[in-house]
Amino acid sequence: MNGSIRVSNLGKAYKRYPNHRARLLEWLTPFARPRHERIWVLRDISFQVHPGQALGIIGINGAGKSTLLKLITGTAAASTGTVQMEGRVAAMLELGMGFHPDFTGRQNALMSGQLIGLSAEEMRDLMPEIEAFAEIGSYLDQPVRVYSSGMQMRLGFAVATARRPDVLIVDEALSVGDAYFQHKSFERIRSFREQGTTLLIVSHDKGAIQSVCDRAILLDGGRISKEGTPEEIMDYYNAMLAERENQNVRQETHASGKVQTISGSGEATVREIALLNEQGEPAEVHDVGSLVTLRVTVDVHRAIPNLTLGYRIKDRLGQPIFGTNTFHKEAPVPPVADGQRLTFTFQFRLNLGPGSYSVATALHSADTHLVDNYEWRDLALVFQVMNLSHGYFEGSTWLDPQVQLQGI
Repeated sequence: MNGSIRVSNLGKAYKRYPNHRARLLEWLTPFARPRHERIWVLRDISFQVHPGQALGIIGINGAGKSTLLKLITGTAAASTGTVQMEGRVAAMLELGMGFHPDFTGRQNALMSGQLIGLSAEEMRDLMPEIEAFAEIGSYLDQPVRVYSSGMQMRLGFAVATARRPDVLIVDEALSVGDAYFQHKSFERIRSFREQGTTLLIVSHDKGAIQSVCDRAILLDGGRISKEGTPEEIMDYYNAMLAERENQNVRQETHASGKVQTISGSGEATVREIALLNEQGEPAEVHDVGSLVTLRVTVDVHRAIPNLTLGYRIKDRLGQPIFGTNTFHKEAPVPPVADGQRLTFTFQFRLNLGPGSYSVATALHSADTHLVDNYEWRDLALVFQVMNLSHGYFEGSTWLDPQVQLQGI
């Protein structure tokens, strides 16, 4: 069966009473005027995830992400709206959710498997695979109360994904634990996607959202603020995190259809950016390993005592490939005055694999744009890398190993 999710006008409100007396009076006089105030944590949420698609949900803490997943999975009741799901659903919401601390991991695994629709016989057949994937050793036969949060996550994920579900829902739980198991878990998720599983994932991990998802939704204040490609939404989200009272965030659509995010207070802005080839000429296509120069012209609109320029190269999925700035390169910029125009150049070997790349620029103080964000500009430049003079290789980086053979 193909899995799908349809959410229509979903909302969740809680009752807030001024005191215990008001709560009691409302309970005793149900037909009298309400004595509570409704506090909405989610409102007017509508979206659809078609079979085989992957949707990412992001937002700051308190935006309503976890509440939304609880409403979708039925662990909390909605105040308004409906949720329709087709197919067998597996959900990873909270660490060890449903685990009894006094039962062993094996006993909890058998019970949890039956809660997601697997028979006792199926679970017994799947236990060797669950045990191998969780990799918690002898702890499997010890009470769950002695488990670390990472061990609970390992066992919970192994049980939830012991058999490929039609719909997989994953909360931030996978951010807990060691990097090895995170990689292992996402490899299984990617494998399920290739086999047709519909995925709904909540994560602050930019790499996870952009590498796994087709679309993303930004929740803000309990409502859907934006919906679009993962790169577009993550760029907007990062700009929103740096937003201050004297800043603004805007998005512009390029002729290519890509959406560019620009934010900042405007004390300094990028006027022009170009990637120069070895002849010092701006070019859109460059050879693997060629010597290039990134030239950035900056206009200063207000006196700034401490200016930093940074850049980040991203691949076609928006994953960061490399980034640095003048602060970390120990190339300080003297105090600048209103009206000045500055030209920065960064020269390097373009040791990237063939493909399409973009450059984001950041003008700020100190070492990060989260302090004073004068301007953050995604998709400031787009360029292509082609393999014109090297042997065949795969990947995003040209490493060019020297091969030696010994023993013959």
